[in-house]
Amino acid sequence: MQMIRLDRVCKAYRQGEQELLALDNVSLEVDQGEFVAIVGPSGSGKSTLMNTIGLLDVPTTGTYTLDGVATEKMSDNQMAELRNRKIGFIFQQFNLLPKLNCIENVELPMIYNGIDRKMRRELAVQVLESLGMGRHLTHRPNQLSGGQQQRVAIARALALAPALILADEPTGALDSKTGNEVLELLMELNEKGNTIVLITHDNHIAEKAKRKVSIRDGCIVEDVRVRDEVAATVLDEVML
Repeated sequence: MQMIRLDRVCKAYRQGEQELLALDNVSLEVDQGEFVAIVGPSGSGKSTLMNTIGLLDVPTTGTYTLDGVATEKMSDNQMAELRNRKIGFIFQQFNLLPKLNCIENVELPMIYNGIDRKMRRELAVQVLESLGMGRHLTHRPNQLSGGQQQRVAIARALALAPALILADEPTGALDSKTGNEVLELLMELNEKGNTIVLITHDNHIAEKAKRKVSIRDGCIVEDVRVRDEVAATVLDEVML
C-alpha cells in the first residue's frame, strides 16, 4: 500500500512582486515499508518537500495523500491531528526539552494525544529500552552525548507507532562515527517494517537508504533504487 502520494504538487511563494516556485510539478509515490532518501543542495526545494510531506505546509496546487487520507481539503486543525497520528519527526537539533528527563521527553506526543499517565510511562520506558537507553531513563539532555540525545529523539518519534518516520538531517549535529550509528539504527527500524523518509544534502548518507530521490530547482531529477545502483557499479567494475 502507498504511504505517500504527491500528484503534480507546486508550491509558490511571493517575494515582493515576484513569485518563487519552490516545488515545480512534483509527483512522488512512497510505499509502506520503504526507506527513501530525498537529497539535494541548499535551495533545491527539499525542505519545502519535507514540510509538505510532514503536513507543515500545504501545496499551492496539486494533491497530497498520506496513508490513504487525502489532505487538500483539510483545515489546519485536521492536518495537525493527522500529523500527530501518522508522522514521527526526527530533527537535526534533537528538539528535546532541557528541563525534562528522557522518559518525560518521549511522553510529550502521547500527552498531546490524550494517553493516560500510566500507559504513556510504560510506552516511553519500553521504546527507550528498545533503543539501548534503559540506563538513562531519568537523565536530562545535558547529561547525554549527542548520539544518546538523538536516540531519545528517535524514541519520541516512535512513541505513538507512527505510519511514517520523517528524519530531517538526523546526523547533521553528530560526528561521523555517531552519525553512522544513528543511520544504522534507522536501517534497523526500516528492516522491522517502519516507513522512513530521510532528508539530506549528503549523497553518502542518502546511499544508506534503499531508494534515492534527487531534487534540484524544485523538480525531482532522479529517482533510483540505491541497491540496484550499487549492484550496477560493481558489475561495471568487474567487466572492466
